[in-house]
Amino acid sequence: MKINSFYSLFICFLILINQNIKAQSITVNAAQTPQQLVDNVLLGMGVVATNIKVNGNPALANTPMGNITLFTNTNPSFPLPTGLLLSTGNGVGAIGPNNSPSSTNNIPPTANVSIDPHLSAIANATVTNGVILEFDFVPAGDSVVFRYIFGSDEYPEFSPSSFNDAFGLFLWGPGIAGPHVLAGYPNGGENIAYIPGTNIPITINNLGPGATQFPQFYVDNTNGLAFGDAIQYDGTTTIMEASAAVQCNQTYHIKFAISNVVDQSYDSGVFLEAGSFSSDAVAVSVATVSGDTTIIEGCTDANFIFTRPQTQLNDTLIINYTITGTADSLDYDSIVNPIVFLPGNDSVNITLHPILDGLNEGFESLIISVEIINPCGDTIISQGTIWIGDGPIINVLENDTLVLCASDSVLLYASASGGFSPYTYVWNTGEVGDSIFGSINQNGTVDYFVTATDFCGFSQLDTVTITMNQILNVDSISSIPSSCVPSGAVSAFVSGVSGAPLYTWSGPGANSSSFINASVWQNLSSGWYYFTIEDDICSESDSAFIDLLDSPQASVLAIPNNGCSPLDVVFVNSSSNATTFEWDFNDGNTQNSQDTSAITHLFTSPNATIFNVQVIASQNGNCPDTLLIPIDVEICGCTDPGALNFDPNASFDDGSCIQPEPIIKAPNVFTPNGDNSNDAYTLSWENLISLELTILNRWGNVVYEKNSTDLINDEPAWNGKNQNN
Repeated sequence: MKINSFYSLFICFLILINQNIKAQSITVNAAQTPQQLVDNVLLGMGVVATNIKVNGNPALANTPMGNITLFTNTNPSFPLPTGLLLSTGNGVGAIGPNNSPSSTNNIPPTANVSIDPHLSAIANATVTNGVILEFDFVPAGDSVVFRYIFGSDEYPEFSPSSFNDAFGLFLWGPGIAGPHVLAGYPNGGENIAYIPGTNIPITINNLGPGATQFPQFYVDNTNGLAFGDAIQYDGTTTIMEASAAVQCNQTYHIKFAISNVVDQSYDSGVFLEAGSFSSDAVAVSVATVSGDTTIIEGCTDANFIFTRPQTQLNDTLIINYTITGTADSLDYDSIVNPIVFLPGNDSVNITLHPILDGLNEGFESLIISVEIINPCGDTIISQGTIWIGDGPIINVLENDTLVLCASDSVLLYASASGGFSPYTYVWNTGEVGDSIFGSINQNGTVDYFVTATDFCGFSQLDTVTITMNQILNVDSISSIPSSCVPSGAVSAFVSGVSGAPLYTWSGPGANSSSFINASVWQNLSSGWYYFTIEDDICSESDSAFIDLLDSPQASVLAIPNNGCSPLDVVFVNSSSNATTFEWDFNDGNTQNSQDTSAITHLFTSPNATIFNVQVIASQNGNCPDTLLIPIDVEICGCTDPGALNFDPNASFDDGSCIQPEPIIKAPNVFTPNGDNSNDAYTLSWENLISLELTILNRWGNVVYEKNSTDLINDEPAWNGKNQNN
């Protein structure tokens, strides 16, 4: 039971820690009774409590209370990890973050303690709601000590004020005397919860931002300044320590009391550290990851924790301990003995590492005992016990699978037991996880190997086997070629049929009129055909191709295949294996023929056009073969816009352009006198593309010469000067 619960306890432990760290607030649990909280949380070593009462009523000690609760903390900024919380309101009101300067959580209303004379005395006012926890105890040593933190939402704005919330720790018994009267104790009692170095009680007015003589004992937590999100209270004291000298084995009465003053608002509380109410003794406790006292060879360790009283912190203490039990020194690594407490240290840890020896020894015990004589002369023995278990034998269960039909997707799984969960699984395929998909495609077996490893690293290899036993088989499948008239066939030969078979065919000839449930299918055209046979157990599939015999091949030559519209084209048909020809001339005209003789067609068009002539050669419409023949028809004519016979629709120049006659006129006079009127000698012209002007003098010498093909922008013009200007 303990071994199997190991990992679940470990996971719960980690989850709780992780949640608290993430939240960074204390948690408060009101499920335990005050009796349980005193015995299991508050009391430390050397103290036994009896006659527990809450608000003077012993019956309430066995009833869970909203303002006597267990607190736990993982926020490192708040110094107490766990303990007992007494609060004027409900304990949940102390949970952080500090998001209110006036937090009050007293619904349903908490107890009325206004009649308590001891609280009223230290508050110097009328107390209202709060809680009083008291009990008798017998110390084993000559002193008692505990640690606490007082906090309140009255801080800082009501310090000082009339709202003087108070906390008292009152002690009665042999050797104790004081002003606080209690029946049965004629010498009275004293309040030992006071400001260090004084006899001043812990209240809002005595210790807080308004009490300037004690600033070193006040912690400002406004807006979470000191403790982050840990607690709600706006201010607290530092860690306080209360102690008193007592007489061994004598009965004492102690009373923890906290209350609001004047009103019932703005909660206050006191955090009492777990185990801090102690008397002289050295305790031995055990800590394991699982939370119980069980560890496993080669897997988990244990810590023995030695804790001494707070009253001995200033001294060096050397403790010898004894080891007993059924485990021997070969079952674990050596550990230190004796242990030494240095001044200021209240605990010492030693770690026990169990050795994996491979022997089946069952559970063996290891007991560490510490024996001391307290100041009263009593012998006190503290013990811690660990049980060491053998490393586990891991068992792996798997699903060896029988398949009767070939499959490429078989679910395989493995399940481990006998170790410490969680388990990891690694397969020989490299895949991880407790299940994978395997495959098998022929009769016989295929093995897959899986290694299961538990949390401690213990492993076991196992085999998962797939076995296939398929008797249905397609022995062969054949086909007969087809001509263009469907004349082919496919047939299948099978064996190992169980029951009545169902044949399923698909392919070019598969339709409702031609499909048959048989091993042979006839009168089929060319193409791929797919076959499946299914019996009472499984199915098998195969396929076959039906070839095509002497299919038509279209072949046509166009003479010519380009020219001017109208264009007369002769189509010479040289197609083979065809009996029918369908012609589409792409100009709205079609023609069907039954022979391969040449045909002629005249193509006309007002614009340049490519006619894509289509011819389909077939055997009476079967096995058609299609051929496209492009015929390029041009519009021929003069394409020169300057010609007399220019044809704007012509796409091809046929050389027929007629150009107009050039006309030139020469002036008989010009006046080059610089008046910008008729200063240059130029020719007037029509229908010219170039002009050469040459001027000769009387002796035949050239005085001006120019040739131009740009008569608009660069026309020849003589200014009357010779070449020497």
